[in-house]
Amino acid sequence: MAKKEPAAEPSKDMRLDKFLKVSRIIKRRSVANDACDSDHVNVNGKPGKPGMKIKVGDILTVRYGANETKYEVVSISESVRKEQAAEMYRIVS
Repeated sequence: MAKKEPAAEPSKDMRLDKFLKVSRIIKRRSVANDACDSDHVNVNGKPGKPGMKIKVGDILTVRYGANETKYEVVSISESVRKEQAAEMYRIVS
C-alpha cells in the first residue's frame, strides 16, 4: 500500500519581502527588499526588515513617495495566480 501524503497546509508565516512580491503589492522581490531596507515598509507600526516573518492579521504600511497605504494580511500562500493575489490582503486605508 502506498502512503498518502498529508495535504499541503497553507503557510502560517512568510518573509516580508516574499509576501510583498507574491501578493503583488510590490512587483519584484529585489524592489521589496530595497523598500524594506529604506524604511518604506512598516509591520504593525515597527520598521519592516526583508526577513521579518509576517502572519495573518498583521498590518503592513507601505509608503510610495508621499502616499501611504495600509494592508491587512488576510492569507499567506507560497504561490498564487495573478487573479488571486489581491485576495491575500485587504486595504485598510
